[in-house]
Amino acid sequence: MSSISQSNDDRINLRLKHSVKLTLERAASLEGQTISKFVLNCALTQAKIKIQQHDVMALNASDSQAFFNALASPVKFNSKLIAALQEHEQRVITK
Repeated sequence: MSSISQSNDDRINLRLKHSVKLTLERAASLEGQTISKFVLNCALTQAKIKIQQHDVMALNASDSQAFFNALASPVKFNSKLIAALQEHEQRVITK
């Protein structure tokens, strides 16, 4: 069974105050990690949280019901929407 190894060639360089570096070094030491591994783990954890917050919509029961009711009800075309659809039909050429 062959395995493709991935090399760690990508880099991120940071410029920071000496006091910040000392804080990161201390925290990394307390975790038994190198500063690079500690910073990477912390940054990756936060990145995943931010992506999750961006990608997932959390609604309470009331908002959830309103959302699904809006999806289930028929679309009401107002004059601006009709005009936009007509303009789109005139401008966009489909093959």
